Amino acid sequence: MSLDNPAVVIVGGGAMGGLFGGLLAEGGLDVTLVDTWREHVGAIAANGIRVVGVGGDRAIKLKATADAGTVKQADIVLFQCKAFANEKAAASVKHLFAGETCSVSFQNGLGNEETLARVLGAGRVLGGLTAQAGTVEAPGVVRNFGALPTYVGEMQGGLSKRAQAIAEAFTRHGLSTHASADIKRDKWKKLLGNVGLSAVSGTTDLRSVEIMAVPELRAVVFRAVDEAAAVARACGVALDTAEAREVLMKLTTAAGGGTGNSKSSLRADIAHRRKTEVDYIYGSVARLGREHGVPTPTIDTLIGIVKGLESQYLGGSSA
Repeated sequence: MSLDNPAVVIVGGGAMGGLFGGLLAEGGLDVTLVDTWREHVGAIAANGIRVVGVGGDRAIKLKATADAGTVKQADIVLFQCKAFANEKAAASVKHLFAGETCSVSFQNGLGNEETLARVLGAGRVLGGLTAQAGTVEAPGVVRNFGALPTYVGEMQGGLSKRAQAIAEAFTRHGLSTHASADIKRDKWKKLLGNVGLSAVSGTTDLRSVEIMAVPELRAVVFRAVDEAAAVARACGVALDTAEAREVLMKLTTAAGGGTGNSKSSLRADIAHRRKTEVDYIYGSVARLGREHGVPTPTIDTLIGIVKGLESQYLGGSSA
């Protein structure tokens, strides 16, 4: 295993998986994208992935496949598929986990690492998060909205040598990444931004900066964030309301490398009539709130609205 120049496999080559894969391949790493969307995979395999937006419009060569079984080796496996696909996705690449191969979940919501660990083993799964945002504009084309940092760390806490090595390797190869000594807390901080913006963007079709310009929506966003921060504190994660709102405001900046001009991935799911990650982003917080006796009325309402929209195309209950 080499973490100086690692071979990277990315399971889920959509918006963020495609963006990360493009940036790392552009920086010189051996990258393979695995995705079930064959048209997307075919376009990337034929022409490379086209990255537009921040950093300029360019095509970047990298490998892509819809069949994980054809991939034979990896040092690091990044999971960037939808959270509800984790168990199947992990099983599809389990053959890659020989020697010291490890994985990082860069997915939204809570509980992803635990699901992956049940298939791959807890010692092979690190946590990750990114402040960057991206969208798929067409098969083989992803838009980059910002140049913001990415984090990786051990789920049990502490600053490990392998987390530092991964962060250093990714940074050297074009993806600014930091090793975190408390990735659980960092993931909660990112989750607060998702809780505040994801469903509101998804149900209004507004960009983050547009949401925050509407006083009534801004109030909804702040209430959802405050509820999630209260749940985090009940779970032993030290986050105060002021810090939570500061994180949110950084995410909604449209200038200076911020991602305020983007819409949420939940919006893309609704627009394309796909199952959303509402259960993982919002449902996990609501469940923990019930367990700890912390009310989450705003979050519960957002869940209901998203479920209602899903029911129009998924049929019946979307749970």
